[in-house]
Amino acid sequence: MTETADETPLPAARYLDRELSWLAFNNRVLDQARDALRVPLIERAKFLAIFSSNLDEFFMVRVAGLKRRIAAGVAVPTVAGKMPGELHAELLEKIAQLVEAQSRVFQNDVRPALREEGIEILKWEELTATEKDSMRALFAERIFPVLTPLAVDPSHPFPYISGLSLNLAVLLRNPATGARSFARVKVPPVLSRFVRLAEGRFLPLEEIISRHLGQLFTGMQVLSHTSFRVTRNEDIEVEEDDAENLLFALERELLRSKVGRPPVRLEVEEDIDEQMLDMLTSELDVSENEVFRLPAPLDLTGLFALSDSNREDLKYPNFLPITHPDLAEVESASPADMFKALKLRDVLVQHPYDSFATSVQRFIEQAAADPAVLAIKQTLYRTSGDSPIVDALIEAADMGKQVLAIVEIKARFDEQNNIGWARKLEKSGVHVVYGMLGLKTHCKLALVVRAEGDGLRRYAHIGTGNYNPKTARQYEDMGLLTSHPVITDDVARLFNHLSGMTQETHYRRLLVAPHGIRKGLLNYIEQEISNHAEGKPSGIRIKVNSMVDEAIIDALYRASQAGVTVDLWVRGICTIRPGVPGLSENIRVRSVLGRFLEHSRIFWFAGGGKPVVGIGSSDLMHRNLDRRVEAIVSLTKPAHIRQVEELFDMAFAPTTVHWELHDSDWSVHTTDDEGQPLTDIQEWLIQQTAARRSTR
Repeated sequence: MTETADETPLPAARYLDRELSWLAFNNRVLDQARDALRVPLIERAKFLAIFSSNLDEFFMVRVAGLKRRIAAGVAVPTVAGKMPGELHAELLEKIAQLVEAQSRVFQNDVRPALREEGIEILKWEELTATEKDSMRALFAERIFPVLTPLAVDPSHPFPYISGLSLNLAVLLRNPATGARSFARVKVPPVLSRFVRLAEGRFLPLEEIISRHLGQLFTGMQVLSHTSFRVTRNEDIEVEEDDAENLLFALERELLRSKVGRPPVRLEVEEDIDEQMLDMLTSELDVSENEVFRLPAPLDLTGLFALSDSNREDLKYPNFLPITHPDLAEVESASPADMFKALKLRDVLVQHPYDSFATSVQRFIEQAAADPAVLAIKQTLYRTSGDSPIVDALIEAADMGKQVLAIVEIKARFDEQNNIGWARKLEKSGVHVVYGMLGLKTHCKLALVVRAEGDGLRRYAHIGTGNYNPKTARQYEDMGLLTSHPVITDDVARLFNHLSGMTQETHYRRLLVAPHGIRKGLLNYIEQEISNHAEGKPSGIRIKVNSMVDEAIIDALYRASQAGVTVDLWVRGICTIRPGVPGLSENIRVRSVLGRFLEHSRIFWFAGGGKPVVGIGSSDLMHRNLDRRVEAIVSLTKPAHIRQVEELFDMAFAPTTVHWELHDSDWSVHTTDDEGQPLTDIQEWLIQQTAARRSTR
């Protein structure tokens, strides 16, 4: 929304910094590890691993990008008014505080609690004699053969340290000459990071290696050793305009990215030898504030391994999704007839509570096997390594159906996987398109064309999440399954736009980025301002992963100033400042974290008493609205609108667990004034699912 002459200018300091906002999000992840009241112990350890994994990606992409701007001399402030160098220094300072807090949670809370439950991450000295003998044998048979010690001397330059690899730095002395030298041993990523000695007893792999360094450097005296870890810039850049074939261009870039990427962080053990630290910082060219000194073990992503423990009493209770009620009535048929159900009504599914396997996956699998289906078109952004969706598309092509797959090979950190799937699909006769030049295809769409007695009928799925059966059990997402002719026509024209490079921009039930989503949402916000001025029901409710786009934020500020209530449910980055007098008193921002990752994007406008509701793939960020193909579909069924409204009602109820943003500060709310636990919205939805199961 642009400011007009009669509008009071909005204050310059109206946006929070997006990078600092992301750090606040990761602190909310850390809150889950802190929460002994609601979160089972092994799950708390898992949240520590998620915190570390998140931070790895943040350094590889966001911090790396910031360093590139500094190196290029880009002296342009962020929208929050921070210069690149200033922001970089502030980020590193806050990250240091966060990782120190993470270390305290692990060392002083989670690790002792695990030990009390008989789950121990041990040091070599804590092993029994029998266990030490076992580890010596393991080293000789399984570990020693895959190790490659690399010395540093005039004939051996300092080795390239790959990003995120765990390494041992070793200081050696030659007994004959007294000369000191440095060596590096990479901890093999092909072996389990935590070696299981017995049920509940684990030993870090680097502990085993460090105790056998004498076998790697025979004849040398090992003076000291320590573990360290380097994070590098891993953000892939492909100049598409110069690439005749995007697939080959990306493969070349992935190969090039394996070397030559500058470091952005160095993690070392807190008691590292100063001489060794000086060598590492000098050779890696990292500054003092990019060095993070931490207690061992480094790299707490290794805690994911504890999820394999048999201690189910220390995990979230097992949860099994159920078939959506509108699909259950055809489930007993052999095979279950999705098309029969979708002729009767649209179906709005919410994963993981509604089964992905018996809804979206079954939809694609039935389409592949059904002789009456003539064509299947689908977008693929991220999918699992053993994807039944991909297998179904291959089966359909083998049966002679027309199959189109829009494969986004630029999906960050999944580039190599998607290249593999693209080649596999092409070899099977699937028409594979790699999206549009300059844009990522992020929309979640599937279209099926079927020959029926009265002619051709089209069926579609429009979702908020990826076609990935594994993440569908871990991520909260929504999707609409429909045979509505207007929606399916919109989806068909969008697929033609993606594969045929048409100039299509007009859709009846879809908002499509990069041309239509921002414009459409701004129009809806403006309408709510008008509705409020006319005394009609007004209000805005939005659920997204990230809220960054300045035009949308300014429009929401204007709506708040006009008296429209605005509820924003944001999992991650949020740069809007709620509750600021004269600017955003009518804006509330909440975040929800739990056992499932909140991932759906939902948009609700009061519409003067006739709510306008949509779900889709787009967050409110520049990349989504300007540099991606995204789609939001409108919901019109009263039952679907009520379902969305109940979800928002629950999320913003005072009795629900949540994090709340006040101006620039987040606060967590897990108990009431009497100290009693508040309701976890995800557990509430699990209970609703269980209740539905019991009535079937």
